[in-house]
Amino acid sequence: MKKKLASRRPVAVGLIQMTCSRSPRENLAKALDRIRRAAKSGAQIVCLQELFRSRYFCQSEDDGQFELAESIPGPTSKALSQAAAAAKIVLVGSIFERRAEGLYHNTAVIFDANGKLLSKYRKMHIPDDPCYYEKFYFTPGDSSPGFQACQTDAAKIGALVCWDQWFPEAARLTALAGAQMLFYPTAIGWHRKDPLGIKTEQADAWELIQRSHAVANGCFVCSVNRIGREDNLEFWGGSFVSDPFGKIIAKASHDKEEILIADCDLEKIDWTRRHWPFLRDRRVDAYGGLQKRYLD
Repeated sequence: MKKKLASRRPVAVGLIQMTCSRSPRENLAKALDRIRRAAKSGAQIVCLQELFRSRYFCQSEDDGQFELAESIPGPTSKALSQAAAAAKIVLVGSIFERRAEGLYHNTAVIFDANGKLLSKYRKMHIPDDPCYYEKFYFTPGDSSPGFQACQTDAAKIGALVCWDQWFPEAARLTALAGAQMLFYPTAIGWHRKDPLGIKTEQADAWELIQRSHAVANGCFVCSVNRIGREDNLEFWGGSFVSDPFGKIIAKASHDKEEILIADCDLEKIDWTRRHWPFLRDRRVDAYGGLQKRYLD
């Protein structure tokens, strides 16, 4: 690992970590303001947190919360498209999508710097845990391909969503589709009754698994989380960007609203993969068992 990287202008990423009120209109206005501020700070790709337009409503099974959903295109996707075009940035957003009557998804959208919708990824892994009753609201994604990468003005990127971040298969397939950067809009927090030690372990594991995706795939990982107390959950923030070797190059606090800016040198991808050629050495002929739930 002695050869130095060729110099090239890095891609500046902006992660918007914020609290959410009970007003979708206020949350959207705040997000649009933060997008403009991130662009003025030099960000070329900006990513919002999961379901940024509302508080995290999946803490209970409440039929009334379906009223938050909207179609794509719809008011929020149009606002994000306009924001991307106005700021001339690539924008990753998260929308509670109403696909059809009784059919809803947790969907990440990617807009190019001209406002064009490039990708619509419907969350594949849906949790069902205390205070995370997402199976009540969201149908797993069924797009083909399920895991996507799209070429933007700034880089080739892929978006996954929150619970997806615990699954190495999702990161691998998105990287194999050509993604140089993985974006994870997230809403994860501690239960208010969790002891301090458990809280620390959970946040450490969350960061560690995503850094491992960066190492295993030789790509950048950008994860953005919300903050603030919402009912029984205290969202832990800690948004970060990892380079292809798993090094944290920028990290936000656990308790403050922030616009995290990080410069990502895409030359590191090829350099890292040359010296740690995990993709080259994969035994693709021996992985059939991954299509099984469990090898009894």
